[in-house]
Amino acid sequence: MNIAMDKNDKDLELLENFAKAINLVQREVAKVIIGQKDIIQQLLMALFSRGNCLLIGVPGLAKTLMIRTLASALDLKFSRIQFTPDLMPSDITGTEIIEENVTTGSKSFKFVKGPIFANIILADEINRTPPKTQSALLEAMQEHEVTAAGVTYKLDEPFFVLATQNPIEQEGTYPLPEAQLDRFMFNLWLDYPNFDEEVEIVQTTTSLQQPKIEKVLSAQEIIQYQDLVRRIPVASNVVNFAVKMVRMTRPNGQAPKMIENYIRYGAGPRASQYLILGAKSRCALDGRFTPEIDDVRSVALPVLRHRLVTNFNAEAENVTTADIIESLLKELK
Repeated sequence: MNIAMDKNDKDLELLENFAKAINLVQREVAKVIIGQKDIIQQLLMALFSRGNCLLIGVPGLAKTLMIRTLASALDLKFSRIQFTPDLMPSDITGTEIIEENVTTGSKSFKFVKGPIFANIILADEINRTPPKTQSALLEAMQEHEVTAAGVTYKLDEPFFVLATQNPIEQEGTYPLPEAQLDRFMFNLWLDYPNFDEEVEIVQTTTSLQQPKIEKVLSAQEIIQYQDLVRRIPVASNVVNFAVKMVRMTRPNGQAPKMIENYIRYGAGPRASQYLILGAKSRCALDGRFTPEIDDVRSVALPVLRHRLVTNFNAEAENVTTADIIESLLKELK
């Protein structure tokens, strides 16, 4: 009993330190990124849940700058991969080359690591590359390892993938299949800044001012806090709420009217897992020791948005998955 209490006390202290560190990280990122506070918080939630994000926004909203700044504040190695139609899987994972020993003249194969060997990966416009190359990234994202010529190479931890998509240009793209979309914890939509934010962006980016980003956390500390998030206890009523919400997205003759009318396929069990993990990380970021139903509700949109497959009725009536989730949340009061 004493051991459990001691461990609990240590976790409470760790949680307090975590909340303070997150405040510092957000302050550092805010030196460069104006606005987008909710998006930054959700990125941090996904990172500390050991999840990955699909980031959707029009060009020019500083997606790359945001991720690069976040990596700097977290003292993590950042890598950006620009996906193009001619990109090959080996361009991501790495390739074997023949290396000659100048002294002996002997030749041997050497594996040259690709850009996937970093902590934070920005997969820019992932839908621009063919499925074979998409799969290479998604497999590494899922397994946290790369296999080349029968040898398995572990990726550095923490490992966090952010894939971006441009919602405007869809010609010549290869949309991600539903099974691969399901691997992403959050689907985040970046919106335009408001007037005051845009004024501040223009003022700060058109001068010689170069803010210096201080490093707040190390890789080892991030792993420690990721473990802490997993240890956070969740009340059974919160878990029941999450599972009930996900099960209501499945048309089966007993689902809400909006689901039956507009949804072809609902969310799977992975959505329930990510709702709880998202709720855990959200409360941890706030320094709270256990999540509430409101935490689950707050992550419902980014978790479910890409997991609901709409039917023809929804397309014809211009009903989006966001509309359906909002209706579902109202019904679940």
